[in-house]
Amino acid sequence: MSFAIHITGFVAVYIFMLAAFAGWVIIGGVPAILHTPLMSGSNFVHGIVVVGGMFALLNASTLQQQAFGFAAVLLGAGNVAGGYKVTSRMLAMFKTSGQAAHGKSPGGAN
Repeated sequence: MSFAIHITGFVAVYIFMLAAFAGWVIIGGVPAILHTPLMSGSNFVHGIVVVGGMFALLNASTLQQQAFGFAAVLLGAGNVAGGYKVTSRMLAMFKTSGQAAHGKSPGGAN
């Protein structure tokens, strides 16, 4: 019994368009003040992209497949790093001026 699924070109384009539309509708409904916390909270999704890219890279047999896998890992890792940088800057905005200057929390622990 085989559970292999083969997705042809048109079906893949349809799935991509459906996912893009669903993302546009969902993110479009988020108020502007919540957009940055929502996006910084979704960094784990980019980690999944990196894992998927590594899987594609390890199973690549042609040069084109290796190039796509490498690009997926590179872009996904850059997205993860940038997302955490944005999250760090966003969280720094909520610190009081005394905490930001000394890097300490009110309880004395870092």
